[in-house]
Amino acid sequence: MSSILRPTPAQRTRRLVVLAAAVFAIVVPLVQNLAGLGLTQGEFAADGNSTLRVAGYAFSIWGLIYLGILAYAVRQALPQTGESPLITRMGWPSVVTFFGIGMWIVVAALNLKAASVVVIFAALIALLAPLLTYSGSIRALSRMDRDRLLLVWPLAALAGWLTVAAPLNLITTLTAFQALPDALSPSAWAILAIIVTTGVALAVTATLRTLAYPLPTAWGLLGAFVAEQADKPAVAFTALAGAIVLLVGGVLLVFRLKPGVERAA
Repeated sequence: MSSILRPTPAQRTRRLVVLAAAVFAIVVPLVQNLAGLGLTQGEFAADGNSTLRVAGYAFSIWGLIYLGILAYAVRQALPQTGESPLITRMGWPSVVTFFGIGMWIVVAALNLKAASVVVIFAALIALLAPLLTYSGSIRALSRMDRDRLLLVWPLAALAGWLTVAAPLNLITTLTAFQALPDALSPSAWAILAIIVTTGVALAVTATLRTLAYPLPTAWGLLGAFVAEQADKPAVAFTALAGAIVLLVGGVLLVFRLKPGVERAA
């Protein structure tokens, strides 16, 4: 169960910073799109997407991710929300990631491709590292624990999407700079990126054992299948296979494996 300890003044300050970072992450793309400042996300990705693309509809997942981020942050701002170990441990990492995804919109609008790669991988690592570090505490939560529903699910979903978005950003940037190594063809690099992404996502799922993580990654791979099936069937069906592996593997890992000694208590 989540702790009901009252937060200290320092912890309340951290919670307000979490809320501010969440608002920043959500408001920046709204302002950028409404004001038409710089490149849109689609325009930014278009310069270099000849190696690997994701269908535009796949990015609609950000609506759900932003709702999860807002729920996570607002819950912490409520005075009745106690301070649990996971709230403490994930607070500052989530701040880094929220500011990171907001800043990605800024650097993309400015067409700063190299900076976009640094920012998105930093956002991913800042979130994924503590999720894996405290995976035992995550697996110990009951199915309906508020920390699982309003902390683990929003943050794991964001990490899952960034797991597919970060390598896509990297391969798009390398393509735009004409910097893909000649050791493999562009299609082979795309296939390799999909395989590595699938493997990483499956390994993380085996550790976290929450469906919130692999579902967004699989969604992104399905978007690649839709975008590439006409022109690059090998790439497309590799992406489809990766999505199926994640969906089936995620269900088996989450519901069929024994939860471990953490859940025994």
